[in-house]
Amino acid sequence: MFRGNHPTRVDEKGRLKVPAEFKRVIDEKYGTQFYITSTDGKVAEVYPFEEWERIEQKLAGLSNYNPTKKKFLDRVNYWGQQVEMDGQGRLLMPQMLREAADIKGEVAVTGNLNRLLVRNLEAYRKEIAEQPFTPEDEKTLDELGI
Repeated sequence: MFRGNHPTRVDEKGRLKVPAEFKRVIDEKYGTQFYITSTDGKVAEVYPFEEWERIEQKLAGLSNYNPTKKKFLDRVNYWGQQVEMDGQGRLLMPQMLREAADIKGEVAVTGNLNRLLVRNLEAYRKEIAEQPFTPEDEKTLDELGI
């Protein structure tokens, strides 16, 4: 499981240095292959390839005429690329996604259970400040037993 926020940098060549805390999990549980994608072009979703394959298997069981499946695949394929972690623990972020999400310099890398989310650090701070946790959010979590 990936947890927490571990800010890092994306270098001038577009390579994300995977934070050590997440690299340990990757080394213990996953290989060097990843699928990096997005559904909105604002947040990069970094899946260890084994986790991405689980999603693909579920999608393969759905009808090709399912409109939500088509919409999802259109987006994750548009933004997505399979990449390999280099020997220095870096991942090359897809260029179109990097540009659209302004993923450069300081970035937030947050754990999201089976994947990492990468976003512009300042944009993430702004989003957190502008979207406070509400009593309705607490009620929803309570209803889920969390």
